[in-house]
Amino acid sequence: MVIAIGFEGSANKLGIGIVKNGEILANCRRTYITPPGEGFLPRETAEHHQENIHEVLREAFTQSGLGPKDIDIVCYTKGPGMGAPLMVCAIVARTCAKLWDKPIIGVNHCIGHIEMGRLITKANNPTVLYVSGGNTQIIAYSRKRYRIFGETIDIAVGNCLDRFARVLKLSNAPSPGYNIEQAAKKGKKYLPLPYSVKGMDVSFSGILSFMEDKIHELLMEYTPEDLCYSLQETVFAMLVEITERAMAHCGSDEVLIVGGVGCNLRLQEMMGVMCSERGARLFASDERFCIDNGVMIAHAGALAFESGAAADFDDSTVTQRYRTDDVLVTWRED
Repeated sequence: MVIAIGFEGSANKLGIGIVKNGEILANCRRTYITPPGEGFLPRETAEHHQENIHEVLREAFTQSGLGPKDIDIVCYTKGPGMGAPLMVCAIVARTCAKLWDKPIIGVNHCIGHIEMGRLITKANNPTVLYVSGGNTQIIAYSRKRYRIFGETIDIAVGNCLDRFARVLKLSNAPSPGYNIEQAAKKGKKYLPLPYSVKGMDVSFSGILSFMEDKIHELLMEYTPEDLCYSLQETVFAMLVEITERAMAHCGSDEVLIVGGVGCNLRLQEMMGVMCSERGARLFASDERFCIDNGVMIAHAGALAFESGAAADFDDSTVTQRYRTDDVLVTWRED
């Protein structure tokens, strides 16, 4: 019955969560929101995390009804992510581990998403589509590793959507991707866009550049809602295609969508159609668990700790590049 606290701050979401043997006791979060047309930079994002992390930590303990003495393991996001925000959470986690005299373990952000998705949806051994602002990967488990079958070769799908939202000056509250989704529901006219699937990999930068370069002339013929609709339909079709190919290769009958873009109901709908045609099941969760959160870090860290992974204070560093398949998955059987 391990009680774990998790600190997540790899991008503009600051989250602290507490779990006990897979039961969620606290899930607290703050989001750094910039003005329309602007993205979030590492320095300002780190400052946001610094200003809010103590309040979020107090909130997590209040919500859970626990205190530092009840914690068995301190978990934090080791990477991947933005360096400065990652460092803020790592420093606070290290400080807490020392003050509370608790072991500390670094968690791969991507693994956190996967294990959170498996916990919430009860998916057994799914093909995983991991889609967020910083990552786009097709993943399946085999022989103690989460293997990457395909990924973006340039920017992540979430980054593509977010940057197009800036072109249209859409609000960043609650998120640019959410506002693109809402605008797309009103779109009626489809604009054919570059469709860039390269084997098992995808490319989104060309689509974004095409729309950025031609935005003024496009807006003479299409509404912003039409463009949001066209972008979503194109990039999601690309993702469904490579997911289906990975399923065929693995002989899988389950798909799990994780990451912030996984909240998108249109993506879930398109993936659901493909799954139903294959006699497969789709698993997805809502924004409480799709969007970056501390619970996923606490849960994944607890799984690793219980399975004997080393909790070494000297190794509690961060890295902006931390591959999903770099992690030895000690808590799953082959």
